[in-house]
Amino acid sequence: MDDPILTIEERSAINGGRWFSSLSPSLRHDIFRCAYVKRYKDGELISARGDASEEWICCARGAVRVSSTSITGKLVTLTYVEPGIWMGDVSIFDGERRTHDSYSHGQTTIVCVSRIDLRKILNLHVELYEALLRLHARRLRQLFGLVEDLNTLPLRARLAKQLLHLSRSYGVPSLSCSTEVRIGLQLAQEELAQLLGASRQRVNQELKSMERENAIRIEPGGLVVRSRESLLRISEAEVEK
Repeated sequence: MDDPILTIEERSAINGGRWFSSLSPSLRHDIFRCAYVKRYKDGELISARGDASEEWICCARGAVRVSSTSITGKLVTLTYVEPGIWMGDVSIFDGERRTHDSYSHGQTTIVCVSRIDLRKILNLHVELYEALLRLHARRLRQLFGLVEDLNTLPLRARLAKQLLHLSRSYGVPSLSCSTEVRIGLQLAQEELAQLLGASRQRVNQELKSMERENAIRIEPGGLVVRSRESLLRISEAEVEK
């Protein structure tokens, strides 16, 4: 049974989101007032491709893996939605069905606002229209950037940029070294390869190369970023070539 109460950490993750924190206090209050909580164990289906879009959701804990399966049966992971990020509004606006599968990654908590309640909030708070336009514009910029990287950068540079993104979104300060950041999102190398559209073998080779350069450290429990500056240099050096 779902616990209807968010923990302090979960609520803080939502309130600390760049987009959500830009909303007026009264709008944030009304969103929370209408929201309900769902909790998932690792790997559970949240929504499936082809489902009707009935909820606007935000990740409050863990991560949401957005993926699809190709005609040949290959799993393609598009992104991991981090705590504080809202999703599902596009399908609610255009009335189309969901285009991808969403699964929990780790112990995951999401908050949901029903389609009906979202419409009510939009009627009460006109500012939400403009705020959602800003959110969609940011997503478009990110999408164009990803497409550009995919077509112009080698795997080494794209991997460095992805590790920097993961360290910003899921970084946990290392207890043993203040300059190191552990990536809290537990990703197998196969999962990291899916994000980059590459083979696990090639990603493994590049990770070992970065480890030799002291940019990262590979551990059984995941990856540790030893030097963000080194990762930046790797990505920028590849861009300049």
